[in-house]
Amino acid sequence: MTKSTERSPAENGHKPVADVASGESVSQLLADYYRLQPDTLEFDVSKNLSEEAGFFKFGEDAVCFGRCAEGSRSTLIDGHLYDTVTDVRESGSIVTLPFDPTEIVQNLRYERYLNHRDQWSQSALHQLVTNAYYLVRPALHVSLRKWLQKVRLNGWQKLAFPHWPVDRTVERLMRRLLAFGLRGKGLEKIPFIWFWPDGMNACAMMTHDLETKSGQSFCPQLMDIDEEYGIPASFQIVPENRYPVTASFLDSLRDRGFEVNVQDLNHDGRLFSEQKRFQQRAVKINGYAKEYQARGFRSAVLYRNQDWYSALDFEYDMSVPNVAHLDPQRGGCCTVMPYFVGKTLELPVTTTQDYSLFHILNDYSLTLWERQIGLILEEHGLISFIAHPDYLITKRAQDTYRRLLGLLKELRARRRVWVARPQEVNDWWRTRSRLRLKQDRGVWRIEGPGSEQARVAFATLCEGRLVYSVV
Repeated sequence: MTKSTERSPAENGHKPVADVASGESVSQLLADYYRLQPDTLEFDVSKNLSEEAGFFKFGEDAVCFGRCAEGSRSTLIDGHLYDTVTDVRESGSIVTLPFDPTEIVQNLRYERYLNHRDQWSQSALHQLVTNAYYLVRPALHVSLRKWLQKVRLNGWQKLAFPHWPVDRTVERLMRRLLAFGLRGKGLEKIPFIWFWPDGMNACAMMTHDLETKSGQSFCPQLMDIDEEYGIPASFQIVPENRYPVTASFLDSLRDRGFEVNVQDLNHDGRLFSEQKRFQQRAVKINGYAKEYQARGFRSAVLYRNQDWYSALDFEYDMSVPNVAHLDPQRGGCCTVMPYFVGKTLELPVTTTQDYSLFHILNDYSLTLWERQIGLILEEHGLISFIAHPDYLITKRAQDTYRRLLGLLKELRARRRVWVARPQEVNDWWRTRSRLRLKQDRGVWRIEGPGSEQARVAFATLCEGRLVYSVV
């Protein structure tokens, strides 16, 4: 594994989530993820967790960041991370873990393994450079912007974590924990509520971030293309300073079945640069949410701070990349599944944006997207795309986008991938979070509003591996 020079939060005085380590918290973590029947499995967590946090492994392919009871923790991601799998202890039906999985998963989802606000990003010079860039950005030709961004992203291929091009660490952790729990109880399989409605194999979601007036002019043609392939989508609108946002324009999107969400406030790159400014802007953003009847939010350039989300009055957010090697703010949530950040549901961005593919990687093929789709399908996750109206105007870009829509249409028909708008994904994930499993005369049933769309599934141990099947 290539050595990274990124500094960890521990090095910079930042501590990870410090929830009280307990077996109950582990069982609840698995119950929330899988919608298991509560208290089926028994776990405990070592009481001797280290004070300092660092990187270690839980199995060969799952990098963790946090505290653990055994071995060593590294401040860097390199090829010699300590593997805690051998430190798991089984006593009767109870599995004792050398770390708290709840802490680890939150550190990954909330990107607490990486300190984005280091000395440079907090400096006045950095803020001056950022402000200057976004001030002149609308006037910059794409070729110049492309060159500047490539300079800034130099070395992204050497980043060892999150794993490129899709990071599935949370999914691997969950599978491994569930397998240990089953072995501890002497069970071969366990029922859970399947991830997607009607037993669908995975979910795909198309979103369009509208940045400029030229992109706005292209929206009717883009809607024609989406409708041609039967692919629903959402449009994220910048409320201020970019283009005229009229009631008739918003109605033109909704009347054709497209979803309208809010994108940032004015796309100046400063939304999350300072908390007081963010709080002030959040008030205005929430006002636009009501005006636009928008339930979802995305920040400009995928800048984010999930600890501040409570100020935003949205049901769901779409600003956190799965792996952010090609984004100005590095990091990634390391999961291909939706997850809750307080009251807000996060729908992570799990594929490379069209701009990055076309203008940073200079790639107009489907090769990378197909690879990412394949990796996400293996975990039955959310395949989410950002395709900008502004960057689909040229024929070459449109041809690539049409091939992508054709692929999504084929995945829906042949691989049972649910292609949905963000608000539909949000509605389902919230419905699933309230459903309960119940055994009635030896048959497992799902109870609660919306249960008619839910399906019972089983996680089965097969030659040491966990295999999913839907009834």
